[in-house]
Amino acid sequence: MKKYIHRVDAKRLIIMVFGNVFLGMGISIFKLSGMGNDPFSGMVMALAEVTGIAYANFLILLNLVLFVIEFFMGRKYIGAGTFVNAILLGYIATFFHNTWLNLLGEPQLFWQRVVIVVIGVVVCSFGVSLYQTSNVGIAPYDSLSLIMKNNFPKISYFWHRMFTDALCALICFLSGGIIGLGTLVSAFGLGPIIHFFDVNFTKKLLAKSTKANSDSISMT
Repeated sequence: MKKYIHRVDAKRLIIMVFGNVFLGMGISIFKLSGMGNDPFSGMVMALAEVTGIAYANFLILLNLVLFVIEFFMGRKYIGAGTFVNAILLGYIATFFHNTWLNLLGEPQLFWQRVVIVVIGVVVCSFGVSLYQTSNVGIAPYDSLSLIMKNNFPKISYFWHRMFTDALCALICFLSGGIIGLGTLVSAFGLGPIIHFFDVNFTKKLLAKSTKANSDSISMT
């Protein structure tokens, strides 16, 4: 653990935290649209509704189960980002959703909901780019497709991720959750936009961090 703490610079940790804040904000925007969320979040919201447990609390419970899998089969993916995402993301999303409801209320018109979905996918993509590219730990759910890729390397990561997302969408539907435009946009639109932010913002930001650290070391 001491080696891990020394290896991770503060800027990466800050970027990861901001990534989770934006990701939680994006999830809350999708929920506000009433047109579906990303498959995993939609499933969690549906199951939380069925069990009568608050979304944020249910997310922590589910993450505990998934963390056991990550711990035994994908320990290399565990880091500070794992715990920030697993413990705080639900509360961040709930805070922002309540804020939007108090400030704006629920959207009534179809075009308003579509606009909110578009905003949601951009905000979510930006958050995922910051959180994942910072490379300081992967959330338990996100680690599943990576673990599957390690165990079945002949199958591309894309299909492993599609499988886990499709399974979540199915459980969401069977649990009475919303499967709609937001779900489809999340499934097919997040990837390209995340890649855009990776290339044009996050990697450049991290490169500046690496250069600043190397300059500081050379001066000491």
